[in-house]
Amino acid sequence: MARKIGFYGILAYVIYGLFFYWYLFHFADTSLQFEYEGTRADPATFLNGRELMLSEEYSKIRNLLFFLSTPFEWLFYLFVLLLGLGNAFKKWAGQSTKLKFVQSAIYLFWLSLFAFAATAPLSYISYSLSKSYNISTQSFSSWMKDELIDFWINFGMMIIIVGVLYWLINKSRKRWWLYAWLLSVPFTLFMMFLQPVVIDPLYNDFYPLKNKELEAKILELAAKANIPAEHVFEVNMAEKTNSLNAYVNGIGSNSRIVLWDTTLNRLNDDQILFIMAHEMAHYVEKHIYFGIAGYLLLSLVGLYLTARIMEYVIGRWGKVLKIPAVNDIRSLPLFLMILSMLLFISSPLSNFVSRYQESRADKYAIEMTKNTDAAIGTFQELTRAGLSQVNPPLLVKIFRYGHPTMLERISMLEEYEINHKVKENE
Repeated sequence: MARKIGFYGILAYVIYGLFFYWYLFHFADTSLQFEYEGTRADPATFLNGRELMLSEEYSKIRNLLFFLSTPFEWLFYLFVLLLGLGNAFKKWAGQSTKLKFVQSAIYLFWLSLFAFAATAPLSYISYSLSKSYNISTQSFSSWMKDELIDFWINFGMMIIIVGVLYWLINKSRKRWWLYAWLLSVPFTLFMMFLQPVVIDPLYNDFYPLKNKELEAKILELAAKANIPAEHVFEVNMAEKTNSLNAYVNGIGSNSRIVLWDTTLNRLNDDQILFIMAHEMAHYVEKHIYFGIAGYLLLSLVGLYLTARIMEYVIGRWGKVLKIPAVNDIRSLPLFLMILSMLLFISSPLSNFVSRYQESRADKYAIEMTKNTDAAIGTFQELTRAGLSQVNPPLLVKIFRYGHPTMLERISMLEEYEINHKVKENE
């Protein structure tokens, strides 16, 4: 039975991979509709021939890697269960100490280490791809350092999460998912509070914006939006990437508006002010808090479904998967696999909500700045810097895009410009 499940698991993954290869490289049409040709949303008007070719090549390969990576994680956890690696991890943990919590930590370390090793080839391919297309400027040693920081941060958080999770399962087999969710609320808020000041600085250097004249313009913009901002931060990213970005993260007194130095180097002041107005819109319209609420709602549903699915799977295939009970630490790979599947399935919904919020932020920004040339120039430069597709395939948009496509964003700005001119002439 274990061989049969393993065979069908590999077969499903191969068929899935071939489908997306065919879809991305042979079926999906990324050409523009006739009415957009020659507009400022047409990449042929602002990218040269080589940039157009590279953006198509890079996007196709990067999208294929995305669609292969997540199901590969599921396949990894499935084979951890089928091959009985969980039994070996638990045995090694039991031989090391009698303390249950420490045993769980040791089990988790081995599982995390094997997962890190299994997914390392895909991670390296992704890194090499961005390097070969001149998106990444990061050295291998710097990239490996970030990977190891990721490993240890995730491992440290998982020690706490898994320890509490299995303590709750042992206390309440029926309602552990509800208690886990209730505890996840303050934990999520705490981590969002820590993110800007503790976790992010482990990867990059943050400091107040050096260009004080530009900072004064940004703070003036913030004052118009009634945002109590005192500083804008910039982060040193040029040694890692040529991409451009700006974002708002954190909550409460730790919330920050952050600009990448690559953005500062490649965009003019008017373009940067449009980006800042966009980020301020998220604050004004409380998108961060709506995002937290949405995440917590989805996590409640996700934990409930995970609990029900785990009970069903272990009841039916527990012996084959070598899981004696839900409250046994050897059920952890199953828990992680189901949760990952549910996150993937729910991503079209969360991306749809995110695209709506980003669209609202774009409209807010152009209403505040009234500078369509700067706004359109910003999106064109973002496209060039990231070798992004202006009009990505439908499945890519649904599963990957938390922002509207560049076609949608630039077209909205052109429509705004036309309407604005009509109103001026009336």
